[in-house]
Amino acid sequence: MFYIPLYFVIPELIIFHARYKIVGCKMSTAQKLYQLQEIEQAIESQEKTLSDCLGRLGDSEAVNRLKLRMKTARQQLEGLEQKQHSAEWQIEDIEAKAVAVKNKLYGGQVTNPKELSSLQQEEKVLESQRDRLEEETLQIMEQVEAVTADLAALEDELGVVEREWCSRQEELSAEIGRLKESVSALKEKRQMALSSIDTRTLDYYNRLKKQKVWAVAKVEQGTCRSCRISLSTAELQRARGDKLIECSSCRRILFLD
Repeated sequence: MFYIPLYFVIPELIIFHARYKIVGCKMSTAQKLYQLQEIEQAIESQEKTLSDCLGRLGDSEAVNRLKLRMKTARQQLEGLEQKQHSAEWQIEDIEAKAVAVKNKLYGGQVTNPKELSSLQQEEKVLESQRDRLEEETLQIMEQVEAVTADLAALEDELGVVEREWCSRQEELSAEIGRLKESVSALKEKRQMALSSIDTRTLDYYNRLKKQKVWAVAKVEQGTCRSCRISLSTAELQRARGDKLIECSSCRRILFLD
């Protein structure tokens, strides 16, 4: 199932709402940058998921494979049916010739021993040809029956696969809609976050982001969560202030919650 509840699709929004939308709560510059980074991480994650969903929207490989197998089976069946009809027509032609030979042979019209012997030989040849064609026709009929059964099974399988695919496509389309709404809401939050940060600080943040991918590292239990290095007491003290402080190891901006 492609449906993801909204609280799983946009957990970042819930976190932001709970953590940052507090009336009268003044955020430090590092906190603002960390919030911006979290929003940008969420946008990147949601856009990646959206791209994956869009890539899965469309034709089904399983459906196409089954349709190709059915096409091959139909072509095989048509070829067998043509061979069967051809053999049946040949049998009818041979039987007609055999009747004509028997009429001549037993109708008293031919009395010449040489001609009678020739007609008897022709009758045997016709009977042999008919027996061979009848055996071939039976074999073809068995093959027709087997291919027809295979084709029916493929049609049943295709019906099941197509119903499942259609259901998944509907779920996928709905999920794409939810993801687009999520990304749009996150981008609005990003704009709000950007508007609260001065240009010089943003330039500094963006330079670090280009170098480090993510510019801000959160401090947890006295440790930089990015490089896992324990921070000195002095670094922790400076990180509690409003000035931006870099980790001495990974050179990312430190955010102490």
